[in-house]
Amino acid sequence: MEKKPPTIKEIAKKLNISVSTVSRALHDHPSIGLRTKMQVQKLAAEMNYEPNQTAIQFKQGKTFTIGLILPNLMEEYFSLAINGVEDIAFKNNYNVLIGQSHDDLEREKKIVETMRKHRVDGLLVSISKQTDAIEHFEQLDKYSIPVVFFDRVPNVPDIHSVWCSLYYSTIDAVELLLKKGHERIAHICGPPSLNIKNERLEGYIEAHKRKKVPVNESLIVTTDLSKEGTEQAVEKLLGLKNKPTAIVAFNETVALDTIQYAKKKKLKINKDISVVSYANWPITSHLDYPPIASVEQFPYEQGVRATELLFKLLNTKSDQTIPYENVVLQSELIVH
Repeated sequence: MEKKPPTIKEIAKKLNISVSTVSRALHDHPSIGLRTKMQVQKLAAEMNYEPNQTAIQFKQGKTFTIGLILPNLMEEYFSLAINGVEDIAFKNNYNVLIGQSHDDLEREKKIVETMRKHRVDGLLVSISKQTDAIEHFEQLDKYSIPVVFFDRVPNVPDIHSVWCSLYYSTIDAVELLLKKGHERIAHICGPPSLNIKNERLEGYIEAHKRKKVPVNESLIVTTDLSKEGTEQAVEKLLGLKNKPTAIVAFNETVALDTIQYAKKKKLKINKDISVVSYANWPITSHLDYPPIASVEQFPYEQGVRATELLFKLLNTKSDQTIPYENVVLQSELIVH
């Protein structure tokens, strides 16, 4: 049978002093004499006494844990974001509880409920592709659990958010392709819920306007982010009478699925067709045929800024209010 951990009561009984005296002695309270302090701390060490963290957390009204909900840990982008979150959490002596929605709304809702029951002090969220409303996050306000959205941010007012603007980098990407002689540039959009700000599409259209190149709507297609959905989008583009010679893909995964499908169709990458992506995963530099350029969205920095904002909210007194903050980083086109 496993031996129970020693308690403050046992220490107090052995030394014939009160529990409150033991507690103060263990916390170096100035009201306790040096001799008593040394006796208590010596016996506590001999008994391998450790503070009851659950009791401490209950007394302080905190669990020193924040929740983090992401679409998929398989994506290198979100792994980099986690590094930023954990670095700031560690500095604040907090743990991070991570959940994956796998881009499923019902799963996301269950994770939110589980984290609420685990009494996380705050929540960081990058929403799923199915999330078109945020009532399940708004309900956390009743439990005084602040929420900060980052990267995939819902298009609703009165939220705390951190995201990276893609508008100008998309213009740079399309202008790069035009400069390289591509006249038919396609764009693969993501699901409507993730095109909330539509910066990719707006930048794509603006670049064409600036260079006085007509926008051909048949070159704008959509994927649900699955491999099959992306293949269908690329197949539609390659089935056009005048095929595109370049594609601006929604993210790195879509770009890699696009390249793989194009190779399957015997197209030479960066000759018959070129691809530009978003996210700039470090791993793509090791590929034989990487995208010719990628938009850097700074996931680590987003993770850092979002976590800093969350701790700002956690450290705010209950009788104070903080205006909703919308932190916007600027992306950067990286040419490979």
